[in-house]
Order: sequence, then C-alpha cells, then structure tokens
Amino acid sequence: MLELVAAFICLTTLLTYVNYRFIGLPPAIGVMVTALLFSLMLQGLSLIGFPGLEARVEGLMNQIDFNDLLMHWMLAFLLFAGALHVNLSDLRSYRWPIGLLATVGVLIATVVIGYLSHWVFALFGWQVPLIYCLLFGALISPTDPIAVLGALRTANASKPLKTTIVGESLFNDGTAVVVFTVLLGIIQLGETPSMTDTAILFAREAIGGVLFGGLIGYATYRMIKSVEQYQVEVMLTLALVIGGSAMCYELHVSAPIAMVVAGLIIGNLGRNLAMNDMTRRYMDGFWELIDDMLNALLFALIGLELLLLPFNWMHMVAGGVLALAVLLSRLLTVAPAIVLLRR
Repeated sequence: MLELVAAFICLTTLLTYVNYRFIGLPPAIGVMVTALLFSLMLQGLSLIGFPGLEARVEGLMNQIDFNDLLMHWMLAFLLFAGALHVNLSDLRSYRWPIGLLATVGVLIATVVIGYLSHWVFALFGWQVPLIYCLLFGALISPTDPIAVLGALRTANASKPLKTTIVGESLFNDGTAVVVFTVLLGIIQLGETPSMTDTAILFAREAIGGVLFGGLIGYATYRMIKSVEQYQVEVMLTLALVIGGSAMCYELHVSAPIAMVVAGLIIGNLGRNLAMNDMTRRYMDGFWELIDDMLNALLFALIGLELLLLPFNWMHMVAGGVLALAVLLSRLLTVAPAIVLLRR
C-alpha cells in the first residue's frame, strides 16, 4: 500500500511540474493531458521492445479501485473544498437558473444523450437497447463539479456565468442519482418503479443530503465558534468531511450534496461569524492545498487509465462521436433554460 501511494504521489508531482514548467495548460486539464502523453509514451516504448515500465505502471493501476477511491474518499474532500469558497448570496441571486439546470436540465440531457448514443451505436453496427443508452445519459449528463471548479479557477468568465455553472455542478448530482437508480431498477427488475418509490428515493438521496449536510455543517460551525485556535478549527472541518461522508453512506443519503451544503455553511456562516483573520488564512490555505493536490492526483489517474483500455480504432472513433453528442445535448439543455429565464 505504501509503495502504491508513494508511486502515484511522486508521479503526479512530476506530471504537475512538467505541465507547469513546459506546457502551461490550466492545472486540471494540463495534468490530465500530461498523463495521457505519458501513457502514450509508455505504450510506444512497449511497441519498440521496452515493455517493462508500462507493465509496472499498469500493475499499479490495476491495484486501484477507481470508483471506491473517487466516490468514497476524494469526492467529499473536493466538493467541500469547492463549496467552501462559494458565496451563498451569489447562489441565492441565481437560484432559478441553477435550480432549473440542476433538475430539468439533467432530465433533458439524459433523454437527448440516450437517444443520440442509441443512434451512434446503431451507426457503428452495435445493437444497444435504448434503456442502456438512457442509463449512460443519466451517468454522463451531470456536469462534473471537480472539473468545473478546476477549470473556472483560471478562466476569465463573468461572475454570473461562474456562479451559475458552479452552482449547477454542485447540485445536479441529486437529480442524476435518482434518474440513474430508477433506470437501473428498470433494467434489473424489468419493471418501472412507481412514482411513490421514485419520490421516496429522491427525498432520501437529495433532500436527506441537504438536511444532513445542514445539520453537521451547523454543528461544526457552532464548535468552531466556541474555540479560538486555528489548528482545532481546521481539524474540525477535516473531521466533518471524513466522518460526515462516512455517515452519509450509512444513512443512504447523498454524500456529495451533504458535503456541498456543509461547505457552504462553513464557508459563509463560519467564515463571517466564527473565524478570526488567522483562522481564515489557515483554513483557506489548508483546503486550497487539499483541493489542488487531490485534483492533480485525480486527473493524473484519469490520464493513466488509458493504459488499462484495449486499443480499438472503432471504439476511438465512436467515442469521439459520442463526445460530440454529449456537447450537443449540453447546448440543447442550456438553450431552453435560457429562453425560459429571459421571459
């Protein structure tokens, strides 16, 4: 385990340095691109008779449960760190476009991506049932908060645009989880869940996540307010993320939504009413460092995943067409929301 952690931290650091020193892309994108180039270089070395290094890195990658690492460990830290720096009054100002995109937008995107991907698969001669294509749509339709926060950190976008995109990316997971679970239930059980079951699922995942996140966020805020030592206050937020996300999985509520709500409370109520200047400085520095390090590690792992994929030109072309379909669905999702909100 120590060898695995050491290898990926050292490799991620090297890729981050190469991007900063020689490539100069935004950190999240740059590290992923550098990792992709590194993966291609390893594959090239393997083709000309030097397979040892590729086999070594591939062996390390096979030891990682990417889903468990992201969903049960990294995601909670990244979402809390991102929400910590979001202004709650700005979110309230743009609550209607954020709410519309995070709910109706996800539903529209799921349907559009589902039908487009069904058409793309048929175009390449693959008979994939529509329900599986809709499941893919539910999986891919919510905007990734980690990528959004990483990209917007260096983007020269207007404040309304930044607030709307970040707000949507932080809250659309709840809708996507419900849609995905309903579609998965149809596939596994062969029957459509009732409206009551769907409503209960949404209430437990999304509303439960909001309520639980608010509870642990407010409790941590009160504890921070009762002390005047930045070390203790930072540790309280660390315990909030680790312990809170673990409790979410036990209670079957949405950990991503809970961490976003808790982060908003600490970042607004806690920052303004419970922290002195020194605590704010150390709190921001600590979570900014956690955010940057985990983002770099995550996007490095995404780039290195190329080593685990069997190379197939047909799959590559189909993937490119699907990427265009996803972008088109994004356009079709955002456009109606903008039209409705301008009326």
